[in-house]
Amino acid sequence: MSELFDQIKKFYQSDSTSAGVLRDLISVAKILIVFMILSQLIFGTWTPMRAIESGSMYPHMKIGDIVFIKDISRANVVTQEDGATSGYKTFGDYGDVILYWKYGRTADTPIIHRAIYHVGAGEPMWKGGPIAPYAGYITKGDNNTVIDQYGLCTVPIREEWVIGVARYRIPYAGYVRLKATETIKWLTDKPDKPQDQNGRT
Repeated sequence: MSELFDQIKKFYQSDSTSAGVLRDLISVAKILIVFMILSQLIFGTWTPMRAIESGSMYPHMKIGDIVFIKDISRANVVTQEDGATSGYKTFGDYGDVILYWKYGRTADTPIIHRAIYHVGAGEPMWKGGPIAPYAGYITKGDNNTVIDQYGLCTVPIREEWVIGVARYRIPYAGYVRLKATETIKWLTDKPDKPQDQNGRT
């Protein structure tokens, strides 16, 4: 057994290309493990980063930015309404920016928008608006003119749909991931059916 270990050690320390690749792979694996452990300790999740895919949060979050998300189990959501009272701001405005599953559908791309206020079950979702079927957050992109509940997600965002709260942003660091995703989608998608002048197929 010790002889086998000595052979592995000798190979690992050698100048061969294969040994160099192995050393590099082990180094990358170590870095990833440390990053995942730190992510779990700090953010409460193994994968805290999300790339911004739309301009709905412009100028506070831009397409291609990487945003670090703190798991909802480790965070308390402060709405824009409450933040305006207390003076609490994140990403250029009052209140927290949350990441949530639209209608709770985990197969869809999650939405990252600001929590504007909280409504209780049976309360109007906005002045003169429809009654909320249950309690939840009313949300809106900073660059959008209307709240999400006008059309994007027509019900309040339930607590259990919230993935986490945005904490930090690295400008444009997610462009590579977005472009790679677009390229893979382009390569794997079937050609679209021909459309008429109104965009109908």
